[in-house]
Amino acid sequence: MGAGGRMSIPPTKQKSKLEPLERVPYSKPPFTVGQLKKAIPPYCFKRSVLRSFSYVFYDLSLVSLFYYIATTYFHQLPHPLSYLAWPIYWAIQGCVLTGVWVVAHECGHHAFSDYQWLDDTVGLILHSCLLVPYFSWKYSHRRHHSNTGSLERDEVFVPKPKSKVSWFSKYLNNPPGRVVTLTVTLTLGWPLYLAFNVSGRPYNRFACHYDPYGPIYSDRERVQIYISDAGVLTVAYGLFRLIAAKGFVWVLCVYGVPLLIVNAFLVLITFLQHTHPSLPHYDSSEWDWLRGALATVDRDYGILNKVFHNITDTHVAHHLFSTMPHYHAMEATKAIKPILGDYYQFDGTPFYKAMWREAKECLYVEPDEGDNKGVFWYKNKF
Repeated sequence: MGAGGRMSIPPTKQKSKLEPLERVPYSKPPFTVGQLKKAIPPYCFKRSVLRSFSYVFYDLSLVSLFYYIATTYFHQLPHPLSYLAWPIYWAIQGCVLTGVWVVAHECGHHAFSDYQWLDDTVGLILHSCLLVPYFSWKYSHRRHHSNTGSLERDEVFVPKPKSKVSWFSKYLNNPPGRVVTLTVTLTLGWPLYLAFNVSGRPYNRFACHYDPYGPIYSDRERVQIYISDAGVLTVAYGLFRLIAAKGFVWVLCVYGVPLLIVNAFLVLITFLQHTHPSLPHYDSSEWDWLRGALATVDRDYGILNKVFHNITDTHVAHHLFSTMPHYHAMEATKAIKPILGDYYQFDGTPFYKAMWREAKECLYVEPDEGDNKGVFWYKNKF
């Protein structure tokens, strides 16, 4: 995938960094995807096997190092210190494993290398080790990228209009209710999405990422769904044998809690990328691919941006050019920001504050009164 040259069209007006909640434009952009692509240096679209594997080896080396420290030295610590050491291990290991998850995500986008078989092999191994059905998620996630911002066809964190919000939602629109909602979302949101399509788009029958014959998948994809299931079952069996040998508490401490943190970050990152008071959603009368792809926001996670391979602060570019490797996404973002202008959204609010704010402000979507009825905005008044 290549590109050529630099942009010659004038840049769009830049938005003030002090106005993260100002609504982005929803009219047809004055630029095309092709023009954005030409603004990006051609080498940003080149995928390097060696460089991609360097991130795999780096992440797995850190995972191995933290595992070694925890299993070799923690039991020698006096009890007060060991109670402190394990939570530190869980937090650090969970963050690094989230980076591993992102590399597998890159494989699902064919952004790891020029070889599809290599991408799928690496992605299947890494995601299976994190109990993710690789091909199942790859195909549903591809549809998310094809339909971002569409109220009818997007695949994940699809907001509901006010008329379809659950009756009990208004009773959760308070601080204790938000604590409960966020706790359930961050702990159970990912497995519930995979198993029951919770927060996903509605289908005409039961949808499940583990079901090869479910409505999410086409006939040509079903064999690979079986392969995904086999990968997850293989790792689950390995964990069963490990529990038998080492005990449930040992496996929970070494693997289980870090995995819960991975799942929580995965849900949080996705939620904050696509949920923001400034972002529109569209029904079928207004939606098009480019406006949908621009209905996402870059966030700042501090040092975790690097740990997560910049999936957090380059998500707009990722939605525009999903086969671009992550290690070029920062440069690509800088190149297209002058063209995007007000269509580019960045919010530097600390992620924990943004999580609370979005849980409070973004409860359902509705069009503004007297305005374009196909453009929906987040609201929270019941």
